[in-house]
Amino acid sequence: MECTSLTAAEASQAGALMRVNHVGEVCAQALYSAQSLATKNPALSKHFARAAREEADHLAWTHGRLDELGARPSMLNPVWYAGAFALGFVAAKLGDKASLAFVVETERQVEAHLQTHLDLLPQQDHASRAIVAQMKMDEAQHAADAVAAGAPDLPGPVKLAMRAAAKVMTTTAHYV
Repeated sequence: MECTSLTAAEASQAGALMRVNHVGEVCAQALYSAQSLATKNPALSKHFARAAREEADHLAWTHGRLDELGARPSMLNPVWYAGAFALGFVAAKLGDKASLAFVVETERQVEAHLQTHLDLLPQQDHASRAIVAQMKMDEAQHAADAVAAGAPDLPGPVKLAMRAAAKVMTTTAHYV
């Protein structure tokens, strides 16, 4: 990654944002792994397993950037993983359409969240910004792939509940 000079405050802010992004990738691993395991559809299982492998790049990028910034991952990563795995498993057990709909809404919310991080990252933090921009494009593609696979739209209250849960997670992960 490109090395840029950041003030201590900028490096701290970038580290906190990248910690949140890293948590998101821990959760993505759990979600896709659970969905791959729980579906009875072999093609969809392969689709979810492929998405998990793609998300592994994001996990490595965010972890590497945390190291470069002298920041640490969230101490709650095992909790985030377990919760996301449970959600992914339940979504898949509700049926393939529900599972795909869950992917679409998750990825759309992540894409919006990543845009917020692009707005908050220091302009000179080219390394973090490049990672987040690529992740944003990849997440949009994952949502598009799920729509192409037949994902319906989730009901509004489910979307709101997902946003609320994501807000708790991202706010907590920013610090812990």
